[in-house]
Amino acid sequence: MITCIAIDDEPKALEVIERYCKNSSLVDLKASFREPVKAIEYLNREKVDLIFLDINMPDINGMQLVETLWSKPMIIFTTAYSTYAVESYGLNAIDYLLKPITFERFLAALNKVANLVATKNNTTTRHDEAATIFIKSGPQTYQVKIADILYLEKDGNYIAVHLKDKQILIRENMSDIFNLVPAAGFVRVHKSYVIAVRHITMIEVHQLIINGEKIPIGSTYREALLARLGMS
Repeated sequence: MITCIAIDDEPKALEVIERYCKNSSLVDLKASFREPVKAIEYLNREKVDLIFLDINMPDINGMQLVETLWSKPMIIFTTAYSTYAVESYGLNAIDYLLKPITFERFLAALNKVANLVATKNNTTTRHDEAATIFIKSGPQTYQVKIADILYLEKDGNYIAVHLKDKQILIRENMSDIFNLVPAAGFVRVHKSYVIAVRHITMIEVHQLIINGEKIPIGSTYREALLARLGMS
């Protein structure tokens, strides 16, 4: 999962980013800051993948903040002013979001980040088909190819990992599932389902098909799914 922080001196603007992050399965918002200096102190201690960063702020603006960082995460600028767009891309910003920011536009920007992360991961792990994870189920531990996982389904106090030929029950919380499978290849489509993007064969309004099985698409997850697939 992509780790991030948000920096904005406007409380309402910060609340929007916090809410959007909460509604996306791609990002894990670690912290949010109204004071840029405190954000810099945090970034000097902690590493994150991405910053949602306002430009117009007191004491130090967003672009100046980027220049102070020794290790630079990916940046998505958020601002009410379009005049900074060219300068922001000179700092290798991933995207530039104009306020008020819609959820669709937020997801489109996030999708750019996810694609960059996936591309970077693929350059270091070209043999994606052979990549494996170890899944513990009771006293047994299975080595499973990530490419063979069709989807994961909440089943009471367990999660069922569905493969083509079997399923494996594990004790895991759905909220932590992206610690097990890579967010670059999987997406949450329902409160009880996380699916492998590569195995989707058809998408309808309220469901999708994987290996002949109908998987429901929750209304709160549909926009994120479509944005992830470049269909929004």
